[in-house]
Amino acid sequence: MQLSVKNTLIDSVKIVIPEVFQDDRGFFMEVYREDQFSELGLPSKFVQFNHSGSVQNTLRGLHFQWDPPMGKFMRVTRGTAFLVAVDIRKGSPTLGKWVGIEASEENRLSVWAPAGFARGFCVVSEYAEIQYLTTGTYNSNCESGILWNDEAVGIEWPVKDPVLSEKDKVAQTLSQWHETEESEHFQY
Repeated sequence: MQLSVKNTLIDSVKIVIPEVFQDDRGFFMEVYREDQFSELGLPSKFVQFNHSGSVQNTLRGLHFQWDPPMGKFMRVTRGTAFLVAVDIRKGSPTLGKWVGIEASEENRLSVWAPAGFARGFCVVSEYAEIQYLTTGTYNSNCESGILWNDEAVGIEWPVKDPVLSEKDKVAQTLSQWHETEESEHFQY
């Protein structure tokens, strides 16, 4: 079985495409293989596995963590969601640019976004479950977020009036983040 990678407009963000074997019994695919991830230039060590379920129009993000730095490998296992990664690295030629894809249990696409990117998703189907592997363990003292509708970033979300957490409603803009001392953790 072979995993493949599709490059995006931002070099560090990758779409991972599995090889799927399907027959009348169902399907089988490898989601992660250490050797193939290494060969493809993806991380091969993950330390945490998260699973989230959300109703339609729920938007979670744009979240990131600087200590320990946390990259995320995200996939949709039920329903459909729009997965997003935003470059927040100071000095990056793609600072403030974003990559978004519609991932689903049918297309089985995954997204890799390293530390230095804010990540989020919006549920397009009636309900969706998103699973993600992370390269850093969660630390609530060293996490933050970027406002989902920051005009300087300009994400084209598939919903106009999303369901948001209180924390995500009042997240900072990208320019406010860059005024903080903590933003020095993410240099290009």
